[in-house]
Amino acid sequence: MTTELAAAAAVVSVVIVLFVIALGGAITAGGRPSSLGVPGVVCAPAGVDPADLVDGFGTAQVSNAVHIVATGAELGVPVRGQVIAVATAMQESTLLNYANHTVNESLTHPHEAVGDDHDSVGLFQQRAAGWGSVATRMDPRGSARLFYERLLQIPGWETMPLTRAAQAVQISAFPDAYAKWEQPAALLVGALDNITCTRPDGPPGSVPVVPGGVDPHIQKVLDRALAQQGVPYVWAGGDAHGPTMGGFDCSGLMTYAFAGIGIGVPHQTQAIWAAFQPPITDPAQVQPGDMLLFSGSGRPGGIHHVGLYLGAGRMLHAPQTGDVVKTETDIWNHTYYAREFIGAVRATHRPAA
Repeated sequence: MTTELAAAAAVVSVVIVLFVIALGGAITAGGRPSSLGVPGVVCAPAGVDPADLVDGFGTAQVSNAVHIVATGAELGVPVRGQVIAVATAMQESTLLNYANHTVNESLTHPHEAVGDDHDSVGLFQQRAAGWGSVATRMDPRGSARLFYERLLQIPGWETMPLTRAAQAVQISAFPDAYAKWEQPAALLVGALDNITCTRPDGPPGSVPVVPGGVDPHIQKVLDRALAQQGVPYVWAGGDAHGPTMGGFDCSGLMTYAFAGIGIGVPHQTQAIWAAFQPPITDPAQVQPGDMLLFSGSGRPGGIHHVGLYLGAGRMLHAPQTGDVVKTETDIWNHTYYAREFIGAVRATHRPAA
C-alpha cells in the first residue's frame, strides 16, 4: 500500500461526512445490504457505508468518487451526469488514481496505482493529447472537471444510454465495457447524494422512499411499472395484462400499471389528459404515481408523451422506438422534459365512460 493510499483510507470517512453534510444529509455506517438499489434509479439503501456498496471498491475508491460527485455538483451537473462520470472512472481505473511508468511527472503526484497504458493517467486515464497538463489529469477533481466539460458539450447526452455518453467523451476501444458499471455507479452516487431507495417493508425493486411515504395502492402501481424496466418500446404496445407485440408504448405502460389497482387508463396520451382533470401544473405539487404529460406546443392538442412519476425528480417511461422502459433522473432540470412538461394528472378515480 502506498503512502497516499494509506492517507486516503485514513481521511475518507471525514471527506464523505463533510460532503454529505454539504448536501443536507447524512450517511451512517452499516453492513452490506441484501438488496442493493433499484435498477435504473439512482439511490442506495438507508444507512449503508459507501465503502460496502460495491465489491472490490473500498475507501480509496470511495474517496475518489466523492471528488467526482462533488465536482459535478459544483458545476451544476445533474445526477445522471455524475453517474456517467463515476461509471466511466470505474471502468477506466477502478476508481484508483493511476500514475504511469512512462510519464515520469505523474509519479511525483499522489497516486494509488501505477500503469503503463500509453501516456494515460488519472482516474479517467486521460492522455496528453487534448486533455491538459499531467498535474490536472492526476488531480481527482481536475480530471473530473475535464470529463464533465467534454460531456456537457455533447448534444443530447442526458438522454443517451450511459455507454454512448461515456464513449462520446472517452473514445474508448471498448465502448460496451461501461455498461456493467451503470448500476454500481448509481448505487455509489445515490449513497453520496444521500438518496435512499430500499423500503424496509418493500420487495426488491420497489420504488425509492420519498418524504411522507406513498399510498399502498399507488405503491402497487409503481412496483408494477418498475418491474417492466428493460422491456422494449413498441408503438401501440401494452394493455391491462402486460406487454403486447413484444413491448409497451408510453401510454400502454400507464394502462398496465394502473390496471393493477382497478383503474382504467386510456391507451392514448391526450385521452389520459382529458380523463383525469384537473391537471397539476406546478412540479412542486407532483406526487409519486402522478402521470406526467408532455406537449410540443404547450397545449393539450400537442401532448405526445406520458411518464409515471416516481418521486425525487425521477420518471419511469417507455421513450421511443429502439429504446426500452427505463427511469429518467433529474427531469425538472432536464432541458427537454422541463420544456415540454404541460402538467400531471392524478388517477385517483375511474375515468368516466
